[in-house]
Amino acid sequence: MSEIIPSPNIWETPDVYEVENRGVDRAHVIEDAMRAVLDWSGRDVLDVGCGTGYHLPFFARDARSVLGVEPHPPLASLAAQRISGMPSVSVREDGADAIGVPDDSFDVAHARWAYFFGPGCEPGLAELDRVMRPGGAAFVIDNDATRSTFGQWFRRALPSYDPRAVERFWQRQGWEREQLDIRWEFDSREDFEAVVGIEFAPEHADLILAEHPDATGVDYAVNLWHRRF
Repeated sequence: MSEIIPSPNIWETPDVYEVENRGVDRAHVIEDAMRAVLDWSGRDVLDVGCGTGYHLPFFARDARSVLGVEPHPPLASLAAQRISGMPSVSVREDGADAIGVPDDSFDVAHARWAYFFGPGCEPGLAELDRVMRPGGAAFVIDNDATRSTFGQWFRRALPSYDPRAVERFWQRQGWEREQLDIRWEFDSREDFEAVVGIEFAPEHADLILAEHPDATGVDYAVNLWHRRF
């Protein structure tokens, strides 16, 4: 397995990241767009970089089986606790580039803000080629830094990030894109401030909160990348 790239937001504050997960896309725009490509009902699903397993029960409602893979042991342990007692769901402490399952194991793969950010993720994409069944579909959900309020924050915090280069990478790999508009919305100002604080360095978080003194959420653009196998 390749070296694990740390994810400070969820590694250091999984409780706050849970709040963030609950506040992302409450209107289910991403889900609807994925189902329009390939519905996972009655199929075998792989969640790559599943973290604490937030999305595993969601997929399990309709899927035949669900496997979450997570390379960071504390998160994999939390994911296993979350799905305890769910016979159709399991968790493996694996990386995206070395999943301990046979060839042609899955119909649907999902990676949300996990590992697949463009150049450098080729080993994980090669592993998808191995584990996906013919006719299946893989989905990668990532920030669209070219637009939206959140996208503006992202570009300001990471000026070296080149969204056009990332776009060209996925297109070269044969993936298609849907640009989606969702909301990043929380139940309270306290939750909003906490989540901003784990997503951005203090100097950027302070600026965001000063610019949006009463906000509990903002507009958020994402890319849904997908590929059929």
